[in-house]
Amino acid sequence: MQIYRISALSSNYIFLLYDAIQQIAAIVDPGEANSVLKKVEELGVEVVAILNTHHHWDHVDGNLQVLQRFPNAVVYAGRRDRGRIPGLQVELDAGDRVKFGDREAEVLFLPGHTHGHIAYYFAPVGQEAGELFCGDVLFSAGCGRLKEGTPAEMVDSLRQIRALPDQTRVWCAHEYTLANLEFAVTVDRENPELQARLAEVRSLGSQPTIPADLGLEKRTNPFLRWDTPEIQNTMGKTGAVETFALLRQKKDRF
Repeated sequence: MQIYRISALSSNYIFLLYDAIQQIAAIVDPGEANSVLKKVEELGVEVVAILNTHHHWDHVDGNLQVLQRFPNAVVYAGRRDRGRIPGLQVELDAGDRVKFGDREAEVLFLPGHTHGHIAYYFAPVGQEAGELFCGDVLFSAGCGRLKEGTPAEMVDSLRQIRALPDQTRVWCAHEYTLANLEFAVTVDRENPELQARLAEVRSLGSQPTIPADLGLEKRTNPFLRWDTPEIQNTMGKTGAVETFALLRQKKDRF
């Protein structure tokens, strides 16, 4: 399975999954259709699936245009997003499986950013890393805002992601890495790997930073480190949910 990262809108990424043997493709979160359909035409493949993570317009507005071009494509999304996903056909719950080509994704239920947010996790094959398409739950060096959910829900969702193998590529849906790192160093000042990561990303300029490495995220993303002494001392709290809630509030004001 090959993965193409396609820039869209102001800061979004759309991901095109490509099976070269079967000449089929799946699209993750088409917030708009033109850019991803251009890549589909270039490859000369048939789109067989749309994998939505949640209902926000910048993740679903291209669904119907893709379906006009590929009417047999199946639209997948979380069950709790019933009525909020254009063209939704298959409603998914935690633990469900979605097959694409010779690969199969496990569905993770990850509320917090929204009530119905899900992610798609493709386990590693051979020496290749796993692939996580997590929408707006986890960002590179950050996490999503609590638009509908609670801090407790988001902590549980991030714990699920943190439990995945370090050798996982994180395909999050926005390019926010630099701003997230600039916040991260204000709450985790003594983390040398974080300092080095910020310097590296600054040196990249406008180059993409996605996919992120989950192992690196666990060591440098404060939203996966809420229970470390460094973050808890900064926040002045010891409870996981309380620490996370204050951390998220601080980032919202940054």
